[in-house]
Order: sequence, then structure tokens, then C-alpha cells
Amino acid sequence: MTSLKDYRLPGNSGLRVSPLCPGTMTFGTEWGWGSTEKVSRSILQTYLDHGGNFIDTANYYTNGTSETLIGKFLKGIRDRVVPGSKYSLNMYRGDPNAGGNHRKNLIQSLDASLKRLQTDYIDLYWVHICDQVTPVEEVMRALDDAVKAGKILYVGVSDMPAWKIARGNTLAVLKGWTPFIALQIEYSLIQRTVERDLVPMACDMGLGVMPWSPLGAALLSGKYTRKDLNFAHKNPDKYASGKNDRPVIKRLTERNIKIAEEVIDIARESGVTPSQVALSWLINRQGVSSIIIGARRIKQIKENIGCLSVNLNDDQIQRLNNVSKIDLGFPHDFIGREVIKDLVTGGTHIRFKHKQLL
Repeated sequence: MTSLKDYRLPGNSGLRVSPLCPGTMTFGTEWGWGSTEKVSRSILQTYLDHGGNFIDTANYYTNGTSETLIGKFLKGIRDRVVPGSKYSLNMYRGDPNAGGNHRKNLIQSLDASLKRLQTDYIDLYWVHICDQVTPVEEVMRALDDAVKAGKILYVGVSDMPAWKIARGNTLAVLKGWTPFIALQIEYSLIQRTVERDLVPMACDMGLGVMPWSPLGAALLSGKYTRKDLNFAHKNPDKYASGKNDRPVIKRLTERNIKIAEEVIDIARESGVTPSQVALSWLINRQGVSSIIIGARRIKQIKENIGCLSVNLNDDQIQRLNNVSKIDLGFPHDFIGREVIKDLVTGGTHIRFKHKQLL
């Protein structure tokens, strides 16, 4: 795989999407740190010029501006691109029905997104986050109704417990409703806890995994070193105000810096950037269909696309696996013990459906 034109099929679907997908939370300056319309257009055009066809946004991003800009940028080429959007986050504070996973919010959010995107349908529509109260039956039925109405083609889910997703897809299959084909989760070398249940569930139930924050809030970009860890621990207030990097502060731990250092070492060995190493490792993980990449500058989107030409050798992959390894916890560690496997198999050898993740 060396190109954005090496398309993949997300989950149990025939939809073709590029292995990298620009996340457009940075399209617009309403939140104080995004890209202007001109820069946003250039970022997206650079991606499209390299053969990319997949775009990720949400109704909430930059207060709706992200969708509005994408609607402008896709004029004349809409049908050749696969835009995805999301609903769930509250657009009107004080209104309890302006957020959540329920039918009312789905319908009003979807209609508003269609207007901003200037389109009749959305290719992949996501439940943005579990609201913890709406019955999953209501969610799946409402999504299916929107599919039958022709307003969306496929449905996906983001940031929801594995058991709830499994229940939703099982209901959809049994009742003839539209099932989820894709799963968005935070996934990177420093965030591998999703390998306990979410990734195996997605592989087993036919959902394509689409990681967000693949560089761990830039911790894996080579920008941060042990000096930052030491300074942050000694001067937490100065660090927060001086660098304005609050999302990464909680990630500045001894474990994560060791991972970042290994990424930097492998990047030097390979003559590539740390970001490209981290993305290359992730794009080849089990179940991953496409990675959500963020960029505020053209240089960043070009660098990220370059990860597709990086070929890590077996030793480098193993080093990254080892330094980022996590405990799976119960029952995974228990049933994974050799003595337990022997008690189950009686000493015979059985080929498993999915290879071991760690």
C-alpha cells in the first residue's frame, strides 16, 4: 500500500474509501485555533489531488462551519467523494433535545447537516458518542429509517462501549435494519486499551476500525521529548500556559515518552518522520480501514500521506509493539494463559479466526 488510491472496504460493505481520511475539526476559526477557509480548501484539495476520496466532519465541528466549508469545497465533485458526518453533541446549550442519540436529535441534526453540506444524502453517518440514556433499539431503528428515506447510505458509530455496539448490530441483523459498518475510536501507540474489547468486537462483527487521534495529541509527532516531561512535572502551570498544549499534558508520562522515543529512533533509522512511523504502524493493525488524520497546514497533510510509503521491518514493528504493550486485564489475561488454553484444547492445535493483537 503506497497510495491514497489503494482503497479499502470498511467493514461488511462495498464502499470504497482511502486508507487516510482528513478530519476537519480544524476547518474554521470559530474555536480559536483552526484554519481559515483558504487554508482549509488547500488542505482538502491537496488530499484530493493525491487520490483521496474520504472526508470526516461533524455537525458540531467549529459550530457548523466545518460542514459549511466542505459543502462549498465539494461543489461539482460531490458524487466522487465520500463525506461522513456525525450527530450527538449538543448544538444549543440549554435545550435537552439538541443533543444525544435519540430520534428527535438525529432527524433535526441530519437535516441541518444536509443543508450545510449542500447535498441530498450523506455517505456515512455516525453516532458521535454514546449518550448513555437512549435505548440502542431506538438508535438503530431511527438510523434505518434515515437510510430508507435516502438521506444516508451507511451508518457508523463512535466512542461507544463494545457491548452496546454489539447489541445494536445484533438487533439490526435480526430485524432487518441497517447495521453499523464502521467504528471510530481513539487508537494509537499510546492508546491501545481499545484492543481489549472494541477492536476484537469490530473484527468479529464486521465493522471497519477508523482511529482518531492517531498521533496521541501530537505526542508521537516528535515534538515532545523527555525534556518536556521533566519540565511539565516541575512547572505544570508554566507548561500549560506557556505552550498551550493542554490536550497533551495528561499524556506526558514516563510510559508514553518511552514510546515516543522509540518512534523517534525508528524514524531516524528509516529516514522518515516520527509521525509517519506512528501512522504506518497503525494503518497495518488488525481491522483498521482508514485513519482520521488532522492537519492545519498543507505541510502536515503531505507528511501524513507520506506514511503510506513507509515500510517498517519486522524488528521495528516488534519494538513498537513491545514498548507500547498493555495488560489486557480479566478475562483476557486469564484465558490467554497457556495452562488455560491447554485445559480447553486438550493439547491440540486450533487455528483462531483472528490473529493475536499483541
